[in-house]
Amino acid sequence: MIKTRLIATASSVPEQIITNDDISKIVDTSDEWITQRTGIKERHISSGENTSELVADTARKLLERASVAPENVDLIVVASVTPDFGTPSLACMVQKEIGAVNAVAFDIAAACSGFMFALSIADKYIKAGVYKNAVVIGGETLSKIIDWKDRSTCVLFGDGAGGAYVEKSEDAGIICEDLGSCGDQYHILTEGYSPCSNAFNEIPSGVHPDWYVHMDGREVFKFATKNVIKSMQKVMSQEKLTQGDIKYIVPHQANVRITEVISKKLDIPYEKFYMNMERYGNTSSASIPIALNELNEKGLIARGDKIILSGFGGGMTWGTMLIDW
Repeated sequence: MIKTRLIATASSVPEQIITNDDISKIVDTSDEWITQRTGIKERHISSGENTSELVADTARKLLERASVAPENVDLIVVASVTPDFGTPSLACMVQKEIGAVNAVAFDIAAACSGFMFALSIADKYIKAGVYKNAVVIGGETLSKIIDWKDRSTCVLFGDGAGGAYVEKSEDAGIICEDLGSCGDQYHILTEGYSPCSNAFNEIPSGVHPDWYVHMDGREVFKFATKNVIKSMQKVMSQEKLTQGDIKYIVPHQANVRITEVISKKLDIPYEKFYMNMERYGNTSSASIPIALNELNEKGLIARGDKIILSGFGGGMTWGTMLIDW
């Protein structure tokens, strides 16, 4: 049976680190307030790097670690809600930067679930026999769409990119998944509103472009705890797994309180959830692959381990994958 195996992981973040104390100098907040409510202590914030630079750097690392020549890459899928341009795609920019002249390249947008959706797409192409390998990356510079006067959102987010090089395998890889969307709740997490303005219409008074992130934190919390729990239960039930069969769970790094609720409701020890939001904040589509790469670089997972990746994001969307590492 054909599977899609993760061969290499990598990540890239801006060098500039912004602490909670730094943020308290520009908005009414404090390190204690942020830490207690989110678990975040610091985040990497761009000092000029755009998303394409972080994504391309991640792609270069992936090929180096996988010992793959750029011209042998079949597919590049990038997940992002903060690309450099509306078009071209980040994936096409990466294709140029790494010299993957034979690859098919495109972007997808599923917010913080983006990497899960992108990995699922690559998995289907590989299992269908269309391609043999893929570079899959989630990358964001969320700092450019944050209202730095809004303390309810500006304390949460960071910039970065993470990804995986995957290829066809008959031994191990992605076992099963659960993806979902709930458009009825799209309004609880939005960014980048652009009204239709042209030479033949008038924009209603008071309507204007709004590039900032807007979030109903309470409703997002409810959505995440409900749907991630159901999604993880579905995946584990499908394979008849108990928590003892799982080496690590890599959740979306959004809020430590969300993860604590999920851990308690599923009766899975909190220690099995790999967390690094304290140092990165919420990097949206990059958060799961950044954490996965850190887990891999530390040597905490080995071939044969079963791990779960699970995220949620704007749309609203969610995605869970069980992987035989």
